Amino acid sequence: MRTLLIDSDINAFKAAAAVEQAIDWGDGYMTWHVEVDDAIDHLEDQITELKEKFEPDDMVFALTDEHNFRMDVLDTYKSNRKNVKRPLALKAVKQYIEDTYTTYKRPGLEGDDVLGILSTSNIFKGEKIIVSIDKDMKTIPGKFVHRVDEGILDISEEEADYWHMYQTLTGDATDGYKGCPGVGPVKAEKILTSGPYWPKVVEAYDKAGFSEEEALVQARCARILRSCDYDFKKKEVILWKPQQ
Repeated sequence: MRTLLIDSDINAFKAAAAVEQAIDWGDGYMTWHVEVDDAIDHLEDQITELKEKFEPDDMVFALTDEHNFRMDVLDTYKSNRKNVKRPLALKAVKQYIEDTYTTYKRPGLEGDDVLGILSTSNIFKGEKIIVSIDKDMKTIPGKFVHRVDEGILDISEEEADYWHMYQTLTGDATDGYKGCPGVGPVKAEKILTSGPYWPKVVEAYDKAGFSEEEALVQARCARILRSCDYDFKKKEVILWKPQQ
């Protein structure tokens, strides 16, 4: 039994953006134009490609909730995206996904978190493969397809923990959390030569003039949820804490 766990936020965005057209009506008047059916056709082409490449028995689509729990952890999280133009048909394509396919969307969670929880839980039996172009999914132990032509990656728990700490150090400007000042990819690799990783992360923040509390805020923003980070009964996030 093979189940593909699909990052539908990205698929929907790609489909909606691909078919937009700018129309110049002359005299300085321009508009954006889109046919929703064209966007849906583009989405279905993506889905067909996945089916042909990986031959799944089931496909599950994850979408992001309107509220994100990380905004309660760090008020600047994704604040840089507020004024970014979204494709006109994006909402319609997401609605099509919800109406047509098995879709998971949970209060306070990003689609990435939904994927991480589903991948590390027993909700679906057999082989589960996350499909996403988001590099952050390397922080989830399990099988992962980053790009269709690259095949399936198998991420161990140790590798996933490493990439979580790596993201805690480097941050993510796209998502609006800065990481440890002065630490880029090369320096992060030097810091994380071996485990345990958290003391080394704390030391790096201390050298940069920041407390362990600040490091923890960044780590919670960088953490893509696993099943152990979610209370299924209360439907609440369990904020990440370093193991003692």
